[in-house]
Amino acid sequence: MNNPTTLTVDAYFDLICPWCMIGKKHLETAIEWLAREHPNVAVRVAWHSYPLIPTTPPEGRPYREFYLARLGGPEALAARQAQVCAAAREAGITLALDRIETFPSTLLAHRLVRHAVNQAGPDTASALLDELFTRYFVGAENIGDPQVLRRAAAACGIALPDASANDGPPDLDWLPPLHDPEQRALRAGFGVPHVVFNGTHSVSGARPPMVLVEAMQRALARAKQRATLAAG
Repeated sequence: MNNPTTLTVDAYFDLICPWCMIGKKHLETAIEWLAREHPNVAVRVAWHSYPLIPTTPPEGRPYREFYLARLGGPEALAARQAQVCAAAREAGITLALDRIETFPSTLLAHRLVRHAVNQAGPDTASALLDELFTRYFVGAENIGDPQVLRRAAAACGIALPDASANDGPPDLDWLPPLHDPEQRALRAGFGVPHVVFNGTHSVSGARPPMVLVEAMQRALARAKQRATLAAG
């Protein structure tokens, strides 16, 4: 039997990006397909927060107003939403963009994902991402709201300290800050979703699973070639 081979996957995402939700689903499908062809390959996924608009105020902004200004008018907004919803349906996801009221700040949600990685590992962080994507794009919840984030964490079995006993919103300021030097280095011309396989082969955008599988296979072939050369 062949010795297990490891494929590392660095996945960059933001929670306000519907393409990231679609891209995550495609990545998971691609990993399943790869496992059928290469059962000896162990895939290790690392989730990297990449806030696209970190200057969004904590209370968020009106969703429709934000996108009308960003895209240039109602016709452009309708066309973009139709495009995204069609792509999501192909991935088995039904979005409810017309129900969303708040364009949220995702900084606190990203810090919660970092906490999940640190406390429970990447699998739990992946489940939390699914929960947050679903709450925002399907449930139209404000994922910048600490109370929503607490409910999402509880749904994924992530333990958080009890909220303070006052009548104010639960305080999550204790969550670990985002310190990702890669974000600063890659920000120029960098978008999400973005995945890098074995540090050598990258794919940008919510590409179909087969495109991701092909990139994985090229990364594995490159690693095998390097190992052969190193063995001399």
